Amino acid sequence: MDKSFLLGPLILFCCFRVPSGSLEERQAGTGHEIAFNEDNAGKKIVQCRMCHLQFPGEKCSRGRGRCMATSEEACTVGQIFQKDGNPWLTFMGCLKNCANVENISWSSYLVNFRCCRGYDLCNENL
Repeated sequence: MDKSFLLGPLILFCCFRVPSGSLEERQAGTGHEIAFNEDNAGKKIVQCRMCHLQFPGEKCSRGRGRCMATSEEACTVGQIFQKDGNPWLTFMGCLKNCANVENISWSSYLVNFRCCRGYDLCNENL
């Protein structure tokens, strides 16, 4: 496979800067709890599912976890499809200035972004 073809998606990931925000957790007796759920201004901070690389039919292969979307950020899901409509790659996380967009043409791919802030882990089922 041509190396320049493989470098394209890496360049795309750098442009969108998916994983941002910080996760602060503490152990509780029955599991994990989030230590903070409001920022300094009292605005609600939302937990987002995070995964840097997930190929169709597979589990998350890189960057699995959660991030905290600050007041300027939203939870996002980015999906890259081949031009024929077959899914190629999915990534999730926190993104500043997120916007819902569909079918952005990028080389031989189509890219979709979906954003949410309504509740914790809202990007799991987008």
